[in-house]
Amino acid sequence: MTIAQERPFAKDDIDKIIFPPSDLYSDEPPVETELHLRQIILLLECLEWLWRDRTDFYAIGNLTIYYSPHQLKSADFRGPDFFVVLGTERKTRKSWVVWEENGQYPHVIVEIISPKTANVDKGLKKQIYQDIFRTPDYFLFDPYTLELAGFHLLDGKYQPRKVNSQGHLWSQQLNLYLGVNNQQLRFFTSEGKLVPTPEEVAERLAAKLRELNIDPETV
Repeated sequence: MTIAQERPFAKDDIDKIIFPPSDLYSDEPPVETELHLRQIILLLECLEWLWRDRTDFYAIGNLTIYYSPHQLKSADFRGPDFFVVLGTERKTRKSWVVWEENGQYPHVIVEIISPKTANVDKGLKKQIYQDIFRTPDYFLFDPYTLELAGFHLLDGKYQPRKVNSQGHLWSQQLNLYLGVNNQQLRFFTSEGKLVPTPEEVAERLAAKLRELNIDPETV
């Protein structure tokens, strides 16, 4: 079966089809470089801090998405570097198994590309995310050249997103911008404010306390 012939599983499909066991461990290779790892962790930390009071999403990096018995047999496709699923339970998982998640696929995917993976990320994976996952927002970021590209699904086809005046790309699904700051891919609010890490929040609080002549260690 070709990629174009496969399609996402709807709820009715899942009730009728016999699938492999759902207790599947992720089967991802190690991330390519420390830079890739740190970028994935940064995106995860920032989004989880921003949405710390929400329980209706799942965000993770370098985790296998199991979506088809055909995929399991071929074992020729691995998961995104970073993805977000909305409207789901916020809990730990061994992998993302579509037929155990009410047929849900990621709403946002980010691939951290490299010379080794660029052709796959811009070709095969992009086609899978468009035709099978139907993921609304897809982003590509090169941590070395700082190239950032984004696509949104329109009438079943990915259309390039245009940068705003700050050079940021909008994610309608996240209601956030993605852009480069200090040579890293970061999230920005709709007002253009940088979404901080928990460490950055603590540093800002400590600086304000020192301005008030209060020792942060005593607070």
